[in-house]
Amino acid sequence: MRPVDLFDEGLPVLPDQTSDDTDLGWGDWRSDSDVSHLLEERPPHWG
Repeated sequence: MRPVDLFDEGLPVLPDQTSDDTDLGWGDWRSDSDVSHLLEERPPHWG
């Protein structure tokens, strides 16, 4: 039997976000600070 370090701070097993879960993964390019697309695409009931 060998000791196993359960508190190893190595690389995560799975990433928090995959590459296809981003704008680039869908073929779009937007910077995080650009909110103009949010204002353009707001629903009509927002007034």
